[in-house]
Amino acid sequence: MSRQMGEADEASDDVAELAEGLRQSVSAFVRAVGNRTGTVKSAQSETLDLLENLGSMNVAALADRRGVTHQTMRLIVAGLEAQGSVRQLADPADRRSKLVSITSEGRLALFQARANRAVHIADAIRGLLSPEERKQLKAAIPILDRLSGEPK
Repeated sequence: MSRQMGEADEASDDVAELAEGLRQSVSAFVRAVGNRTGTVKSAQSETLDLLENLGSMNVAALADRRGVTHQTMRLIVAGLEAQGSVRQLADPADRRSKLVSITSEGRLALFQARANRAVHIADAIRGLLSPEERKQLKAAIPILDRLSGEPK
């Protein structure tokens, strides 16, 4: 029985090591792509992503979803509104509240940032990976999707 426990501890250590290696690699990859394309994630871009994916919501709901204070989210929304990336309209369910919605300009900004990142990644794949490595990378995508809980 102690042999089985030793193997289980070793397997657990391997999984922990794999998890930490994956975390470091994915974080470094995301940071590098953002830095090299000038599309580093920000509070504003994450808020636009949220509005695009979940639809209009009030500042309180946005703050809750992003894990920031109401005041911080009000400042983020004000900045986005000044850029023309979002608009605020009266909430039909609660006249005291406003719904924040992404505008076509905000969608275009997200699209352009994503396109810049995709072009950079494609160039790196073409320039750095062998055909076999490309196959391995392609095979890893469904695994990463499953780990993220967001299958494509």
